[in-house]
Amino acid sequence: MTATHGVDLTVEVETAAHRVAPECKVLATILFVVAVALVPRHGWWAYGVDATLVAAVAIAAKAPARLLGQRLAVEIPFVVFIVLLPFVGGGAKTHLLGVPLSRAGLQAAGGIAAKATLAVLATALLTATTKPPAILAGLTRLRCPSQLTAIAGLALRYFQVVLDELRRMQIARVARGDDPSWIWQARAAARSAGALTVRCLQRGERVYGAMLARGYSGNMPDTVLSERAQPLEWAVTLVVPLVAATATVLARAMS
Repeated sequence: MTATHGVDLTVEVETAAHRVAPECKVLATILFVVAVALVPRHGWWAYGVDATLVAAVAIAAKAPARLLGQRLAVEIPFVVFIVLLPFVGGGAKTHLLGVPLSRAGLQAAGGIAAKATLAVLATALLTATTKPPAILAGLTRLRCPSQLTAIAGLALRYFQVVLDELRRMQIARVARGDDPSWIWQARAAARSAGALTVRCLQRGERVYGAMLARGYSGNMPDTVLSERAQPLEWAVTLVVPLVAATATVLARAMS
């Protein structure tokens, strides 16, 4: 797994999932996440179908389970929030080890956790099989607004640059006797954050000026993709969101 500029999270193996055109994978991921989000509260079996689809794609893409587990860390703040739902929810109660819990809160917490987990895993598989520039190029081919893709592309490109700048500032502070582990150094840390913001704005202005001087017109050049997706690629890739959507429709009809 490489890490170009700190944002390349692609698993460097050669599989059919990696070779599929990025626009197909991007659209399939979006549709899958929408289908998962629309699963009704009592449609637990639909979550099982969706999880099976994710597992099948992960196996086909040879995505390491450890990598997917690491990506799930982004939902920890949401998990902390939903843990409170069974305690603050109303309605009928059930008891677990003598603690009264709301059944509606338990169902809501379980549904939110399932949807968040499946959505994170789906996007993790997208980034594991598709490089960030290719994802942006796929969004462009899907007629995503050019301003959004341009902003995302620049953010990906210069995220590591900003981190490097912050690291240099921290080293300079420590070299001058600053100890960031003490609470009374918070003022110095705040000043550093302000200086970093100013430097980022100045760098952004210089970069934008250089882009204009080189003929930038608001659209990122499509230099990543050579061939557009073939009908067979669309058909195979969209099977996953189609199955997920079918499970959602049946679950809503049965609820």
